[in-house]
Amino acid sequence: MGRRSFLGFCFCAALARAAAKAAVRGRLKPPALITREGKRIILEGDEDTLKVVNDLRVAKEDFEATGELVANDRFRIDPIYKRALFVWRNGKRLAITYWCDTCGIRTYVPGKCVCCQQETQLDPREPEA
Repeated sequence: MGRRSFLGFCFCAALARAAAKAAVRGRLKPPALITREGKRIILEGDEDTLKVVNDLRVAKEDFEATGELVANDRFRIDPIYKRALFVWRNGKRLAITYWCDTCGIRTYVPGKCVCCQQETQLDPREPEA
């Protein structure tokens, strides 16, 4: 395979991968999401992502996740480090984060603060540019 053919192949593969990216939005009913149309989609993801999906505080929100549709009723959320989890409030898309008021430490996974061991609070914020 020549250099041009190889580069063309890589470019096409990258385009196909980018086109496969999608988003789902609705209400959480772990381990699924119920869309506005009433469709039930099973959510998959890494361990930390699933901790957010299973957080009861997030279940009360208008939830959105980015990733890829792997079947008609299954959606794989991008890994936690890609910041693929959001809530919608007042027409604004906010990234899901957690905050410790005592220590001033921000995290992207619910649980106890790594410093003081108090429970972190859900603190959606504007996504980083």
